[in-house]
Formats: sequence, C-alpha cells, structure tokens
Amino acid sequence: MNDDLHLREIPVSRAEVLRGSFLHVVRDTVRLPSGKETTREFVLHPGAVMVIALLDDGRVVLERQYRHPMQAVITEFPAGKLDAGEGSLACAQRELREETGYSAREWAYAGQLAPTIAYSDERIGIWFARGLTLGERRLDEGEFLDVFTASPNDVAAWCRDGTIMDGKSLVGALWLQNVLNGQWTLEWSVIPDSSAAGLP
Repeated sequence: MNDDLHLREIPVSRAEVLRGSFLHVVRDTVRLPSGKETTREFVLHPGAVMVIALLDDGRVVLERQYRHPMQAVITEFPAGKLDAGEGSLACAQRELREETGYSAREWAYAGQLAPTIAYSDERIGIWFARGLTLGERRLDEGEFLDVFTASPNDVAAWCRDGTIMDGKSLVGALWLQNVLNGQWTLEWSVIPDSSAAGLP
C-alpha cells in the first residue's frame, strides 16, 4: 500500500551467512525510512504446508514427533516443506500420504500463515482434506513419528493446556474451530491425489 511508504525498508545488498542442508541464512543491508542503513539477518525458506485432515466420524489426524530444537515430542497437524518446483496442493497431498498414510478425495485451501516473521520468510499454506482413505505411510529416511486421531474438543483442550504448543497447529486449531462452527467457510473441490501417481 502506498500509505506504508513511511514504514518500508529498501534492500541495498545481501550477503550469505550460512547455507546448510536445510537452513539458508542471509544478511541484508537495508535503508530505513529515516535514510540510515542497518542489517537484517533471516532464514530463507522454500515454503511449507499444513493439513487439517477430517475423518468421517469428526476426528482429525494428528502427529507426535520429536523436535530437536525444543528437546521434546510435539503434537502437530501433518505438515512439511515444499520440494523445489512443487505446488502447495501437491505438497499437501504428498505430505499427508507420506507421513500419515491417508489420501483425501476432497481438498480446500484455507489460507496461509507466516510463523516467524521476525527471522524467516517462511509461509505455510493451510489445507483441509476430507474423504480420507488409509494406505501405507512412506516416511523419509530418518523420520520417526506417531500418527493418531483426536476429536476437535481434544484439540481445543490441548491448545489450552499447552499439549499443543506448535504455532502452526495453534493456527490450525483456530481454523478448525471456526470452520466447524460455521463462522468461516471453505470451498471444497474433488482433486485427484497427484502424490499417489505410480504407487501400487
């Protein structure tokens, strides 16, 4: 918006700080609205998805996974990062199938969230899935997680008591609550599972 010009920072230059197997950290020099220059360090991220998968009986699909930075097992909605050149829906289909074994007949895009705006450009697409069919999981090498189901009431209670502390899953719980009570609507589409191509 034009009326935000007094807030905007203008990029001047970029230096690479770290390029690991997952993290890519850069340091940008920017010109502030005052005309002075300063630096901003942040993580470049390819983007990710989160899937709120609804079973016919009203329960949702969740995961428990050890997260090393937190030194704890965390309860989350299924999620994962985009592969190079991969679209958001294709990623959602792939991650749901690989991590949980479920494929879905219908999909609805809810929106996106930016979980760490102060130090990363990551955006997470929020997808709802229904018409689930359970198949075989295909976890990545070195990936270990438990899949289970729970009621929306359980999810809400776990957000309240801290069992669910993952930021994207807290946002997912908000979306779930508002969709189920009719305050927020979704546009559902029957979409073939592209991640199932070539699988037996």
